[in-house]
Amino acid sequence: MPEEDVQQTELPIESVGTRLRNARNVGGMSRSEVATRTKIAERHLISIEEDRFLDLPGKTYAVGFSRAYARTVGLDEAEIAQAVRDLLAASEEPVERYQPATFEPGDPARVPGSRVAWIAAVAAVAVLVAVYFLWRSFLSPAVSLPDLTQEPQQQAAPASAGKAAPAAPAKPAAAAGPVVFTALEPNVWIKFYDASGEQLMQKQMAEGERYTVPADAEGPQVRTGRPDAFEITIGGKKVPPLSDTPIVVSDVPVSAKALLARTQTAPAPAEVAPTPTPRQTSAPSTRAAPSTRTTPTTRSTPRPTARPSAPASSPRPTASASPRPAPTATPAPAPSPTSTPAAEEPSTVSE
Repeated sequence: MPEEDVQQTELPIESVGTRLRNARNVGGMSRSEVATRTKIAERHLISIEEDRFLDLPGKTYAVGFSRAYARTVGLDEAEIAQAVRDLLAASEEPVERYQPATFEPGDPARVPGSRVAWIAAVAAVAVLVAVYFLWRSFLSPAVSLPDLTQEPQQQAAPASAGKAAPAAPAKPAAAAGPVVFTALEPNVWIKFYDASGEQLMQKQMAEGERYTVPADAEGPQVRTGRPDAFEITIGGKKVPPLSDTPIVVSDVPVSAKALLARTQTAPAPAEVAPTPTPRQTSAPSTRAAPSTRTTPTTRSTPRPTARPSAPASSPRPTASASPRPAPTATPAPAPSPTSTPAAEEPSTVSE
């Protein structure tokens, strides 16, 4: 009985193609002529005549092509169309029952939603950004920092060539204290270690997070790819950052002494001032009178007195024109008591 039912189910399916082919042959039409009238490809007509309806583009095309074929060869198109539907329904049942479920990219129910796609795209971008920053921090070569003390020395110039530059006032010593690094941006990676290479701290600091360099650390140093994203203070006072640009710095000393040495400007050397020549005044010339008293030599012209009332240009009449008078006959003139005895005393000795 089951075999008879299967044969009864398959007979109408097989008879559809046979009936259409026989009707075409009875009408004296070729397959190409039917294809021209129905606008159906000849390969599809062959599939219909051989009852291979599953080879057609779809169920709708299979029913439509069979209906047009039946209309052209003079058969009942409704009966042929219904027979094709029954055949397709019988052939699709075992496929739906036993075919395992597979993922089809074109199935809207199985394609991920737009929200999931956006989340995946954002995650991929975040991974790429993290890889890029890690590459910059660990693999890119470190750039040496410029010396901050050279630029002020080159800019220092004397005020004028003739005058000596005033001595620069001594700067007060910078306040010593704990060295504190404060992150100015979020997720900034930095690593601290001592002179022996032992790690003190390594992490991605959040914005506003602070780290105090241990005071007992021996030769603390730092490595980071964003030296411009940290504010450095020593004892609460700000010092210039390690760099103003995002470059990789490594093995940079960050002790208070090292940071102060980087920021301290060396004083410009003062020019040697020329020795001023003292002006010659009349005071030294008037003070030479005591030296004449000690020297036993005679002078024909006495030096002018230091009194402001006596003119310096008028010569004494007794000393310039007349010979030396005798001490007993000629009275002494009225000049200052310091110069006259000096002129008479040598004359007495000579006599």
